[in-house]
Amino acid sequence: MKRRFAFDKDYYARYYEDPRTRVASRADAQRLGSFVASYLGYLGQPVRSVLDLGCGLGHLRKVMAREFPQATYTGVERSEYLCERYGFEPGSVVDWKSRRRYDLVVCQGVLQYLTRAQAVAAIDNLGRLCRGCLYLEALTKEDWAEACDRRRTDSAVYLRPASFYRRELRKSFSPAGGGLFVHERSPAVLYALEKL
Repeated sequence: MKRRFAFDKDYYARYYEDPRTRVASRADAQRLGSFVASYLGYLGQPVRSVLDLGCGLGHLRKVMAREFPQATYTGVERSEYLCERYGFEPGSVVDWKSRRRYDLVVCQGVLQYLTRAQAVAAIDNLGRLCRGCLYLEALTKEDWAEACDRRRTDSAVYLRPASFYRRELRKSFSPAGGGLFVHERSPAVLYALEKL
């Protein structure tokens, strides 16, 4: 079944701006940014460049500037509405290209909107664009069954098992826990029990 997603003003008002229905807030972005920065600092991963693919309202932009003041930030978004409103670079995680490789790549809440083939291509692209660590969040079948608040979570997505994402990510990344994945090019060292 082909699905069409409208990432328009109404979508972002419901899932990101309205306190009664939003799935995440600026405070969530603050906590996530602090966690990611602390863990990357522990791993010894330098961060001079951040790529946020599917950056949404850009909640992480200020957080990343605070946590990594020396780093450049690139926000890429496929929503024309958000690109016009916030000036993000238009593009999709599936095929956005850059000559540069990034120390930290963030892809949060995006892959569940892609078909299986698109998700595979997107994960391959994440591997090409990253030289350090990836923070990835994607709604899975397990999350839908056991973890997420269904009243606030968009159900019009492609739900795949977590094993699908783990298998595809293994091509370029090692899982470090907490949604962080260390790229094979990263200088970070993961000990055996730090890997999931």
